[in-house]
Amino acid sequence: MSLLRPHARTAGGRAGGGGTTAPATPPTGPAAWARDLAMGMRFAAGSGREGWIRTALTAAGVALGVAVLLLGASVPGALDSLHGREKARENLGQAHPPRAADDTLRYASADTVFHGTPIRGRLVRPDGAHPPVPPGIDRLPGPGRMLVSPALKKLLDSPEGSLLRRRLDYRVAGTIGDAGLLGPGELTYVAGSATLTAADGYRIDHFGQAWDPRPMQAPAVLLVIMTCVALLTPVTVFIGTSVRFGNERRERRLAALRLLGADVRTTRRIASGEALFGALLGLVAGGALFLAGRQLASVVTLWDVNVFPSDVAPGPLAAALIAVLVPAAAVLVTLLAQRGVTVEPLGVVRHRPPVRRRLGWRVALPAVGALLLVPLAWERPWTDTPLHTVRLATGAMLLLLGVTALLPWLVQAVVGRLHRGPVSWQLAVRRLQLSSGSATRAVSGITVAVAGAIAIHMLMTGMQAGYARAYAESGKEPRIGLWGNAAGWPQTQRALTALRATPGVTSARGTVDALVGPPGRSADAARTTVAVGSCAELRTLARLDSCHDGSVFVTASGREGAVTPGTTLDLNPPDAHEAARPHPWTVPRTARTVPPRRIPDHVYDLLATPSALDIGKLDGPTTELKVDFDRGTPDAVEHIRNTAARIDPTMNESSAVDNPHDAQYASILDGLFAGAAVTLLLIGSGLIISTVEQLHERRRLLSALDAHGTRRATLGWSVLWQTTVPVVLGLGLALGCGLALGALALTMIDSAVMVNWPVVAGITGIGGAVIVFVTVLSLPLLWRLMRPDGLRTE
Repeated sequence: MSLLRPHARTAGGRAGGGGTTAPATPPTGPAAWARDLAMGMRFAAGSGREGWIRTALTAAGVALGVAVLLLGASVPGALDSLHGREKARENLGQAHPPRAADDTLRYASADTVFHGTPIRGRLVRPDGAHPPVPPGIDRLPGPGRMLVSPALKKLLDSPEGSLLRRRLDYRVAGTIGDAGLLGPGELTYVAGSATLTAADGYRIDHFGQAWDPRPMQAPAVLLVIMTCVALLTPVTVFIGTSVRFGNERRERRLAALRLLGADVRTTRRIASGEALFGALLGLVAGGALFLAGRQLASVVTLWDVNVFPSDVAPGPLAAALIAVLVPAAAVLVTLLAQRGVTVEPLGVVRHRPPVRRRLGWRVALPAVGALLLVPLAWERPWTDTPLHTVRLATGAMLLLLGVTALLPWLVQAVVGRLHRGPVSWQLAVRRLQLSSGSATRAVSGITVAVAGAIAIHMLMTGMQAGYARAYAESGKEPRIGLWGNAAGWPQTQRALTALRATPGVTSARGTVDALVGPPGRSADAARTTVAVGSCAELRTLARLDSCHDGSVFVTASGREGAVTPGTTLDLNPPDAHEAARPHPWTVPRTARTVPPRRIPDHVYDLLATPSALDIGKLDGPTTELKVDFDRGTPDAVEHIRNTAARIDPTMNESSAVDNPHDAQYASILDGLFAGAAVTLLLIGSGLIISTVEQLHERRRLLSALDAHGTRRATLGWSVLWQTTVPVVLGLGLALGCGLALGALALTMIDSAVMVNWPVVAGITGIGGAVIVFVTVLSLPLLWRLMRPDGLRTE
């Protein structure tokens, strides 16, 4: 075998002769690496059915890891595509609105909520024949018509959308294309209106105004970072474990190569080539699995984010890094594994005493991680900065990796002190004492996955509980707040009448609110709040001894700079963008000071009846409505929203009747639990492979035990104990690490530390179920190997 020969040659280049022979230096460098890697790949591809099974298992493990890595690398690009379409279709108003022209239109928001699901709505009224058109739409709909997203059309056509059809009282004239949607599941519409006024919206002359989305708050940033770390760390461990499938058989083949003359370095490179072949196959299969799996993006919604499958694509740099680093990791892991064994021409040396694992550097990893995280946990408030992001990601990853580093030492330390017990227990413990590396490698994946899942579940449970408490506190009273542009008090009266006639409404009250200011002052001067309404409505805001149309009241709100009778106010104060024509108005000296009945959502300084103050002179007056309803009336909230849409489609709602975070977090928590279960099962499959390989390696020993009368049940229990000890120790480490990491994360967002023990028990229980799963699947092979003819040799 010319590629392996380190044959001796004479100094003169002839074989034999009288010169002194010297061993030739084995070739090194890139050429030797390429040659030996190629040979290893040929061995992996041409070693028969068993070789292909090992290669397929390696490729499957790597493929799953690559698919997850590609998915994680696609998240930034998907969000960029989503925000890009959002920018292209929107115009939130211009600092200097254009004048009415042939290419302008009036534009207003008409968002609504249906059974807790937000629906984006826009009203348009062109000023001419060539108005701007948003992406995804060929032409704007006419008055009384609307264009809807496919998902909204499906909802409107379904029986569940009957109440919504009454609210969106427009004729469907078509659908919006993908370019005008954030995702295939978005509920949105664009409707034409013939009654849209200047007060209801604003004039624009283009779509695609540049704007930046609101940055995520600290809890969301923390959750994203923790999720990425908890997801990618076990994937990395799983890839490292996958490339070592079939390691025992590979080492026996390397011993044969040593007998043919290959040196140690050559055998290591050939072994790396075998692992590289499986990793390359896994890389290709992972890419195919990712392309197939991203088709499910259209049916997945997280935090109201739903994207098209084409959006889920990793960036070129990220894809290139994955394509290079995964095969490189396979080679590196194999080289590191080969350093722990001695491959000799007559076999692999495994009978030397096990190396004593050192504890110092293993403790250093989680200790450094904790040192990075603890100061962040005590910082108030925790802010999102690049340095904090790096510290958080690094600290969390070091904590999780510290678990994998501590597990081999812990297993070795524990099994070294286990001696007494039944025969099955003694067999399992002795096997772990001699070689626990393969078992702990597979279990380390379970440990990291469980620790990450527990930490993320704790963080999300704490966030969900915080939102639930906030909504429960603000939603104690069944009440909905509505507000919109006010054209006058008669309009507000008609709105109150319509709302009081709505099914489920128990009471409705409302006023016209506005901000006024001192005359001749700048835009940043202190504002005075005024509420205009009938005597009956004003009595809900303050204690009035007597009231008639024309009365004015000053509230004893205690605010600094509050108005007094005789004060002159400007009803149309200037704003930050432009000056306004002043409308001076003097508070009547007959105005009485009255105590507020209670502090409402807005602290009013001045109360006036409609004939005492001209609403038309106020700057941007709004109708503020408070509607109480009966929770026992079916769909009372949806009936109120339908009435509000008939009053004014642009009316806004503020309420705590819907807690969108409940459904969002519940779905994510369910997905997290399912993902943890799938991850544990995948890692369990690696543990099965490791167990099967160990059984094949010990087949002569098993045959000898069977020949001496050892019962099958005894060896079956030994396999169970051999799997149980590392998994139990790993789950104990995972529980401690996950609880510590979750507690630190909750402390960072100033949340109470809480643990959902049933879920933690469930995740831990799944890890325990892997033990039974591995044992049951390995028993048929164990019994097949327990035959006296296994001692036959040639």
